[in-house]
Amino acid sequence: MKFPLVTKHYRRPLALVLALGLATLFALPRPYAAHAAGSTAREKAGERADKLSPDLRERLRAKHGAQDRVEVVLQLDGEEGEQLTAFLKREGVRVKGRFSNLGSVAVELPLGAVEELAAFHPEVASVSVDREVRASGHVSVTTGATAVRSQTDAKGRAYSLDGAGLAIAVIDSGIDDRHSSFNLKGKIKFSKDFTGENITRDPYGHGTHVAAIAAGLSAPTSGVYEGVAPNAGLVNLRVLDAHGVGKTSNVLAALNWLLTNRATYKVRVANLSLGAPAVQTYKTDPLCVAVRKLVNAGVVVVAAAGNDGKTAAGQKAYGLIHSPGDEPSALTVGASNSLGTNQRSDDVVTTYSSRGPTRGYYTDAAGVRHYDNLVKPDLVAPGNKINSAEALANWLVGGYPLDSKVYQTDSMKMMYLSGTSMSTPAAAGAAALLLQVNPSLTPNLVKLALTYTAQPLAGFNQLEQGAGQLNIEGAVRLAKLIRTDLSGSTALGAPLLNGPAPNPQSTVGGTTFTWAQGVNFNYTYAHGTNLITKYQKVYGLGFLLSDGIVLGDGFLLSDGIVLGDGIVLGDGILLGDSRPWNDQPVFLPLGFLLGDGTMLGEGFLLGDGIVLGDGFLLSDGIVLGDNLVNPLAVLVYGDSTPCMR
Repeated sequence: MKFPLVTKHYRRPLALVLALGLATLFALPRPYAAHAAGSTAREKAGERADKLSPDLRERLRAKHGAQDRVEVVLQLDGEEGEQLTAFLKREGVRVKGRFSNLGSVAVELPLGAVEELAAFHPEVASVSVDREVRASGHVSVTTGATAVRSQTDAKGRAYSLDGAGLAIAVIDSGIDDRHSSFNLKGKIKFSKDFTGENITRDPYGHGTHVAAIAAGLSAPTSGVYEGVAPNAGLVNLRVLDAHGVGKTSNVLAALNWLLTNRATYKVRVANLSLGAPAVQTYKTDPLCVAVRKLVNAGVVVVAAAGNDGKTAAGQKAYGLIHSPGDEPSALTVGASNSLGTNQRSDDVVTTYSSRGPTRGYYTDAAGVRHYDNLVKPDLVAPGNKINSAEALANWLVGGYPLDSKVYQTDSMKMMYLSGTSMSTPAAAGAAALLLQVNPSLTPNLVKLALTYTAQPLAGFNQLEQGAGQLNIEGAVRLAKLIRTDLSGSTALGAPLLNGPAPNPQSTVGGTTFTWAQGVNFNYTYAHGTNLITKYQKVYGLGFLLSDGIVLGDGFLLSDGIVLGDGIVLGDGILLGDSRPWNDQPVFLPLGFLLGDGTMLGEGFLLGDGIVLGDGFLLSDGIVLGDNLVNPLAVLVYGDSTPCMR
């Protein structure tokens, strides 16, 4: 079957997979531009030798008819030349959309013309399949949001930390504005459909649920089911259709619009609770490229890790982070399970949450595959059996018993869903709170604050939980201390905070824990108090926090120095048992981290990954629940079944 996007565990047959969309928002760097056919002087081992994405190359090798139609996305390195413009006007070639902010074009054309397109038009940096994308209690208490609602500003004035004054873009299946969670004039600041169905409400049901987790109003439920940032505005960009399915080009169109209009609607955060299999390297994946452009423009992009944490045999699966969650500049979120309690001492990573490392790849001229192998996710947040807004008469609740029955009025109904789709908006809401308390933060500083203060969960390694579980209480305390006058000219090693470093401990839901005090750093991690006491160059716009040296345009710093003294880079990925940044056993030594083609070869762990419960994978890739033997039992989805915990 095609590579659908994963939908965070829902009970829906295979078609339920979450639509993913954002490519990496990063202008394709010259070092990764594909070579034209015959340029043997540059085609040597280690360099990317093929402009075509791996799945597109496979279609060509399968010897489909030359006139078979294929939908692709072109990434351009520079302006569109006259010859390419003429090619795109040729009979049989149809331009579906031009996304000028992203440097990409969506095209439908005969399969036989694909290689000509790549070989004879040097401004075409890569050609990718326009892949299908699908939609993959008390969150404010257990994440620590409730603990920081009451704040006092520098002049001693009290205010509520609730996301007021900024907006979150929800790129999903739409938002039902009739639901009480959004029943405030101006709450939804703008809505636009990119599916062609010309509706912006949510017949599928996923986007409404997601939006309420991030920013659902507090008053309708007396604060019981409020969103993490309940007074933040929402921008509703609909990219998934009535069945939860979309195309990469839908998402690109939405991101392109957002780059142009983000300031008009005060959008500082974008939520992507969708994803597709990460087939090609993040350097050329259209969704990843788009995401990086947004991040470089100052928007925090929060993306779901995916729900492929188990193999068909019920074993742990590594290397299945989705796109655009595999993009280094995105804040990638996995799912934790709070086990139905507000206390955090018993929290765990869900069995279905996708684990790192990232496994997109490119193939060099010698035929060798080069996998990205970046450490992801960045953190985890509560995502199991989350009770949130139910869109009126939506597809999901119409087919499965998901209604939580806490309210009877149509505009008040709530439903249970689980998955990294649900954990992602919790982190997006947290990002909005940090930007409210300190609007000067860059996306990399937001990521730093959220990961540095995260709670490491006992028994889970960094490829499962990243830094640990979202801790809004600690992140807000840290964000308030970060200087507001930082800029690109701030010297490396200059003081980062106004005052002494905070106590690296939090008490949330009755549980006291020590912060992770580190951040994912490419193939390893960085640790040390100087991460928060001294300014690092990677905190500015245009840098990849993960590797520290790549600017947004793909060029290296002249001296390569972006981190000051006092920061320790780990020598491996650790098996955290509550102290993953300290002296735990090495899980995979640096330099042997899932070497290309050695441990997680393609096709070994891949599954389509529709998550309906908490673990069991059917042969077709649909995830049901632990101990669920009869596939038909998926129709039973209440508290009394093992589908959900």
